[in-house]
Amino acid sequence: MKQSLKRILGTILLVGAIVGMIPAMAPCHIIAAERKAKIEKPEKAKKKKSKKKDKKARSENTEITENADSQEKAGKSEKSGKAMSDRYDHISKAEFDKVAKRLGVEVAAIKAVVAIEAGPGMKGFWAPGAPVVNFDASMYSRFKNKVENQKGNKSVKVPSGLSGPHHKAWQRLVNAMHNNEEGAMMGTFWGMFQIGGFNYKKCGCKSVKEFVKRMSESEDEQLELFATFIETSGMVKDLRARNWAGFARQYNGSSYASRGYHTKMASAYAKFKREE
Repeated sequence: MKQSLKRILGTILLVGAIVGMIPAMAPCHIIAAERKAKIEKPEKAKKKKSKKKDKKARSENTEITENADSQEKAGKSEKSGKAMSDRYDHISKAEFDKVAKRLGVEVAAIKAVVAIEAGPGMKGFWAPGAPVVNFDASMYSRFKNKVENQKGNKSVKVPSGLSGPHHKAWQRLVNAMHNNEEGAMMGTFWGMFQIGGFNYKKCGCKSVKEFVKRMSESEDEQLELFATFIETSGMVKDLRARNWAGFARQYNGSSYASRGYHTKMASAYAKFKREE
């Protein structure tokens, strides 16, 4: 009996010991899990932080790229704007040199013609795309019935950007073009060299419309038309020799002397020669 009780008691104690160990074992798993969580948490935080850095870097790179693209586009736009402006109010030295070499004349001699024909401003345009024009009613009357196409063009309008006398000059031309477009073009003096539209063939153009289109392109194109004009008209020889009276007689007509074209060109030439 005593031995049975001892065995029972021993069993109870053993079970109690085992049961007592269970609470002690449970915290070990919890601690292990907590330790693992603590280890994983910083790693996740690091990864998250790293992702944020990468995202920020990508954002900064994108911003830099976009700014660079924007600056590049702005630069191109500025250059484009400058080029657009230059074509209407500037003949480059290179262009002057090229044409002077082609004609065998001095740049100062060409500039002298510009100064007298276009005035002190030496401009071929009053606004972008709107060349200097001088509509001559008598020349219009002379050519309006000689042109092959005598139709008017009601859609033609005065170019934008003009005001005052420049607007009025173009309005006179446009009014005539509404009645007889090609006749009006023929009866007008165009650009910085004031070449009459009726001279379009001598300028190397197939039609007066082609002549006007080229006149409206740029000052460089106006210079090219002038060069062809004096070549085909036999005026280069006098310009080359700086025979201002001989050149003005052909270029400006028989009244050149009374208007002093030859003396004015001579003075302008001397001025530009001094400035070289």
